[in-house]
Amino acid sequence: MTRRSPWMDQDLEDLRDLARTFCEKEIKPNIDSFIANKQVDRDLWNRAGELGLLCLSVPEEYGGGGGTFAHEAVLIEEQARVGDSSWGAPLHSGIVAHYLVAYGTEEQKQEWLPKMASGEVVAAVAMTEPGTGSDLQAIKSKAIRDGDDYVVNGAKTFITNGLQADMVLVAVKTNPEEKGSGISLVIVPTDAPGFRRGRVLNKIGMKGQDTCELFFDDVRVPAANLLGAKEGEGFVQLMLQLPQERLIVALGCVAAMEFAYEETISYVHTRTAFGRPVFGFQNTKFTMAEVATEARVARSFIDECIELHIKGELDIPTVAMAKYWCSERAMKVVDKCVQMHGGYGYMEEYPIARAFTDLRVQQIYAGTTEIMKEIISRSLPVPS
Repeated sequence: MTRRSPWMDQDLEDLRDLARTFCEKEIKPNIDSFIANKQVDRDLWNRAGELGLLCLSVPEEYGGGGGTFAHEAVLIEEQARVGDSSWGAPLHSGIVAHYLVAYGTEEQKQEWLPKMASGEVVAAVAMTEPGTGSDLQAIKSKAIRDGDDYVVNGAKTFITNGLQADMVLVAVKTNPEEKGSGISLVIVPTDAPGFRRGRVLNKIGMKGQDTCELFFDDVRVPAANLLGAKEGEGFVQLMLQLPQERLIVALGCVAAMEFAYEETISYVHTRTAFGRPVFGFQNTKFTMAEVATEARVARSFIDECIELHIKGELDIPTVAMAKYWCSERAMKVVDKCVQMHGGYGYMEEYPIARAFTDLRVQQIYAGTTEIMKEIISRSLPVPS
């Protein structure tokens, strides 16, 4: 499983060495404490910022690394390689930062991006609401203009980085009478009066990630915190940025498949049964051959998607295919790897058990598998 991705170069190899050392030293030994605390140590963000590991694909003029999505991909892979799902850096750097890069005013970029790159500010994006799920057009949170301010009211749930966030990009209705055309994105600092955090949610997996509820009770923010040139652009902004979010999820799934393979191939060679290594049994050999093949096929597809994305050529149906396929296959692969571990695969202290529960949500967030299939189906040609 050591195949070198075609988008890698020497600069990215050097970054991989740095990212691997960081993940091995700062993340891997602390995974259990992250899970116990339902969040990573806040200092982790600052240490990553000091090393230049945050906002790797944000332009240098805003404090970022000046790289491409490939730079973000390297860090995502190295985080997955140590079996961690707690640190919300992919969302912070690969998603929220790029809303600001793409649609923010110069003032907004200068205010937030350097602090995000340094780790001084942790960022989140708040879309999902109780009762709406994937139907973003049905959100009820509002931001009503009042003089030079917006007054934000509403509730959000399942928000990654929600507990530690210093800034939240919030999807709201600036025109509650409209559906998609009434949605805008508004920057809300979490020290604004009226903002409050709810409980950290108890999940079956990704237990170290600070996923929580957020509430907005007459939160006043300057009208200048609107993202974009005018109200009503939020839905289009979300749709244009979701492909990168889905690519991040798909890549994480492929990296998790490779992690599961490495964990399991090591286990079946060292674990014995009936006087010989578990790998000595034909069923084990065949199962590991299946796992290796699934991971290799998924890697080839995701590498193609990354190359297309770097060139600006990754279309929405293709990334929907990647998100659907990789998330579904990853769950099947990890299930086989759990089986290869026997009873130990069901014990939480074994990384393969955590991978099993961590991966289940990948078929749900950033658009469910069913939504992905709907998107793909719309792109299929109609016979003449």
